[in-house]
Amino acid sequence: MANPLLPLEERNLTPDQVEALDKRRELGHTFLVIAGQFSVIATVLLLWVGQDLEYSPGWVHPMAYYFFIALGLIATFGITGMVLRRGTPRLD
Repeated sequence: MANPLLPLEERNLTPDQVEALDKRRELGHTFLVIAGQFSVIATVLLLWVGQDLEYSPGWVHPMAYYFFIALGLIATFGITGMVLRRGTPRLD
């Protein structure tokens, strides 16, 4: 009998398909970890962003640029990781 906790499309997979599914989910988990690490970096950058925007002249705001790049990477890796991990009962 098939495992009722699995989604319907995953109940009758071949061993090769299960291995590919596990690799996809492992890559998704890796992307979620990378997003978490960049969130720590963005939190530290946030300490300097206000000062950088206030006191840096003209368009020279390196900390703000790094912060927005980090936010973009968090969104990219986070969303991609969630999509690749779809179908798992939990997010580790």
